[in-house]
Amino acid sequence: MNKSATIQTRIDPKVKNQAQKILDKLNISMSEAISIFLTQVSLHKGIPFEIKIPNKLTEETLRKSEKGENLHEVSDVKQLFEELEN
Repeated sequence: MNKSATIQTRIDPKVKNQAQKILDKLNISMSEAISIFLTQVSLHKGIPFEIKIPNKLTEETLRKSEKGENLHEVSDVKQLFEELEN
C-alpha cells in the first residue's frame, strides 16, 4: 500500500507528550498510531469507540478523582471485593 498522504493537525502539547510516552512504551510511532486509528475508523465506518457526554454524577466523580479527592485505597483485589460486599 502506498503511504504518501500527509495529515497535519494541531494538538495540545501536553496531550501529545503524554501519548508519545505511552506509544514509546508500546514501541509504536505517532504516525503508526494515527494510521491504526484511521484504519479502524475506516473498518468500523465511524469512531471505533463510544463517545458520549458523561452524566452529572460521572462528570463530578471524574473531576474529584483527577484532583485526588474521595479516593479509597485497598491493598489487594480480595480486600476490594470484601469492602464492596459490605
